[in-house]
Amino acid sequence: MILALEKDVELAPFTTYKIGGKADYFFTAKNKKDLIDVVSYAKDKKLPFFILGTGANILIGDKGFQGLVIHNKVSNFRFDVNFLIAESGAVVGDLIEASLQKSLSGLEHFIGIPSSVGGAIRQNLHFLSPDRKETLFIESIIENGLVLEGGDEKTVSREYFQFGYDDSILHHKDVIVLEMAFKLFPKDKRLIQEQIDANLKWRQKKQPQLSEFPSCGSVFKKIEGIGAGRLIEKAGLKGVKIGGAQVSEKHANYLVNLGNATAEDVRALIRFIQERVQKETGHLLEPEIGFIGEF
Repeated sequence: MILALEKDVELAPFTTYKIGGKADYFFTAKNKKDLIDVVSYAKDKKLPFFILGTGANILIGDKGFQGLVIHNKVSNFRFDVNFLIAESGAVVGDLIEASLQKSLSGLEHFIGIPSSVGGAIRQNLHFLSPDRKETLFIESIIENGLVLEGGDEKTVSREYFQFGYDDSILHHKDVIVLEMAFKLFPKDKRLIQEQIDANLKWRQKKQPQLSEFPSCGSVFKKIEGIGAGRLIEKAGLKGVKIGGAQVSEKHANYLVNLGNATAEDVRALIRFIQERVQKETGHLLEPEIGFIGEF
């Protein structure tokens, strides 16, 4: 097979952090066949590869990625009565807007999270319930999925994904999401829009926005019953900087790029936070973000 691979492509512009070196090779998959073919090619050539969606929830090293980065732009979706069937590169925000127009509810809780479908499944995308008292996970609206496993396409159930908090089978097995079916339910469009507006307002008040500072979202995993941000704030670290990276003044579990941060700045700040929080509170914070490439 002949694939048009680009060489030495800067990865920072493809991430929400705006940080990262070059990929040795880069390919944009625009349809399902592209994605399957390029994964097969990489495996045949024993070429390390990474599938890139919206570029959130990751930190790419300053030395880039020694291998092939596959930019997943496989983004078609369709409705079948109350089901939304979306390819893995579709952006969740686009699906929310389309569902709103169909007066279908279920996805609006995840508004404002810059994620592709593939990334949402990998991390079991989640946000607070409307009353802010519990966590809603995207697994709750999944009907089934189409995955690539061992070179074969398989239709699988929700249980197959073994969802956890910020976790799924995608972290532990060579599985690639091709398509997902979401089960939505009819609801008054005005009520869906109200929930969208309420969630966006909450996020703008509580979390730094990408329009203000590049970030990758929450950096550390939640410790049950204790927010990671609260522990960082308790340790007096809000606003602390290393190089161009800073603990957000708005939400301490966000480490923002002030404009010139390197991956090493972020890693150094992560290590500093872990050491200080453990010393001050006894809790060891574990990163939830993916560290990609060479640092």
